[in-house]
Amino acid sequence: MAAEKHNEVKMTSGDENKENSSDAGLGLEILQIIKDSQQQHGLRHGDYQRYRGYCSRRLRRLRKTLGFKMGNRHKFTGKKVTVEMVSDNRYLLLVLMEAERAWSYAMQLKQEANTEPRKRFHLLSRLRKAAKHGEQLERLCESPRVDAKTKLEAQAYTAYLTGMVYFELQQWKPAMEAFNKCKTIYEKLASAFTEEQAVLYHQRVEEISPNLRYCAYNIGDQNAINDLMQMRLSAGGGGGMMAEKLEALITQTRAKQAATMSEVEWRGRIVPVKIDKARIFLLGLADNEAAIAQAANEETKERLYESLLAECRDTIQAVREELRIDVKQRERTVDADSGKVSNLQYLHSYLTYIKLWTVVKRNESMARVLQAKLKEPQTDETKRSPRPQDLIRLYDIILQSLAELSALQGLEEDHTFQKEVALKTLVYKAYRCFFIAQSYVLVKKWSEALVLYERVLKYAREVQSKAKSLTNSLKDLPDVQELIAEVSAEKYSLQAAAILDTEDVAEVPAQQQVKDNKPLSERLEAFHLDPTLVGKQPNLVQFPPEFQPIPCKPLFFDLALNHVAFPPLDDKVEQKGKGGLTGYIKGIFGFGS
Repeated sequence: MAAEKHNEVKMTSGDENKENSSDAGLGLEILQIIKDSQQQHGLRHGDYQRYRGYCSRRLRRLRKTLGFKMGNRHKFTGKKVTVEMVSDNRYLLLVLMEAERAWSYAMQLKQEANTEPRKRFHLLSRLRKAAKHGEQLERLCESPRVDAKTKLEAQAYTAYLTGMVYFELQQWKPAMEAFNKCKTIYEKLASAFTEEQAVLYHQRVEEISPNLRYCAYNIGDQNAINDLMQMRLSAGGGGGMMAEKLEALITQTRAKQAATMSEVEWRGRIVPVKIDKARIFLLGLADNEAAIAQAANEETKERLYESLLAECRDTIQAVREELRIDVKQRERTVDADSGKVSNLQYLHSYLTYIKLWTVVKRNESMARVLQAKLKEPQTDETKRSPRPQDLIRLYDIILQSLAELSALQGLEEDHTFQKEVALKTLVYKAYRCFFIAQSYVLVKKWSEALVLYERVLKYAREVQSKAKSLTNSLKDLPDVQELIAEVSAEKYSLQAAAILDTEDVAEVPAQQQVKDNKPLSERLEAFHLDPTLVGKQPNLVQFPPEFQPIPCKPLFFDLALNHVAFPPLDDKVEQKGKGGLTGYIKGIFGFGS
């Protein structure tokens, strides 16, 4: 706590420098001050409560410094900053901190409103309060003593807070007008300064853009959702507040579109979709797949895969709960005429198929990256390089997912589907076998690696023979022909490496190969090459050992002791005297002792 207060003091002195930087009049770098404060006091981690506490403490210090007290400890007397008072930049900073405190409280309530909807009313009250303080700051900046840059920043800040109020009230048109005003001012400010100074304004414009697109979509612009998807792609793999905001906006848009979706078709069967969560997920499935295909780098692609899998698991859980409600739909109900499972169970199988196939594609993407790294020369010896065992684990997960695909309910009689899964299984088995062989090559087990390479060729030829009737199934799979060419080249290099390895072994002299049946403990002074020493029964010592003669321990028998006559000791024994009655009485009372 003490360290935090020390940081606040340093922050205050830095802000005073920013406040007094203008020579033409009173100036206040509003955006720079609030961004620095937010990053240093909680908003880097989304902790709005900590930032609100900082604003309160900052306000108390400013009021004490300026002598701008609200009464005393016994009575509150409200006071407002007027234009006539603005002779110091800190009066403007005072109003700015009041607006920031109200805004941070509103954002804190927005987080809590996910579980407590009643807090939304308090949220709107705090946002209106923040917008009111923003309008007061704008009026104060209309003073001729304030420079032009501060006036523009105050107008943009007020427009942003006003737009946030309308956005939460779902009044899209006035919200869009306020955000457009804010965006225009920041763009003009960015063009008037150097690139280093304009970075902050450009970042603010990027933060506003998702809200603008969402307002445009709700007003009637159908192309705005595509812009939102592109923004999610440009957010990269870092996530953060902007990515979370984009996800929330896209989810809300899909929820509105899902009202028109009633059924889905998969493998020739039309299934009604009555669960809202399933509708939203299926509606955005094509957009998610397109976003993954357009991902700029592997990190972004991995993040999108994880997001899609998380949504899919939540949807499957919602469908599974619906299955549990009705006992008749929980079990596999078979119609005597059609032999089909229930619609809800078939929808569950479809969603499970999407999840498992997404896992397969994600692991295949990760495998391609690792394969590329395996072929690259290792430059940094301290960094762990990828190994074939890493790829084996990925292909194990792929094969496990394919095994679960073949056991989906409702698809047991779909022979085409089962053939497609079997063909994909063969392809990934071939790749898994190939990398197992590579791992054996690293430990110089040439014969095992050669056998595995032959197994790879067997799988690959089997895939080529079966793929003639299922050409569409190989579109999304790795190229088997490339694998065959690579295996052929690896076989030749393996044979050459095996020959060189046998030649490198030095020939053992004949005298060292003399076979001797003596155990190792008896011939330590001479070296002989004995292969049995590294076998299962090494001849180390003779066991059990032979018997050896040892000297007997003498026994002593004392037979003469009973016949020895010892000398008398009567003269050395003390004789007791006879004391009579007096001695007896003295003995009783202790006088005689």
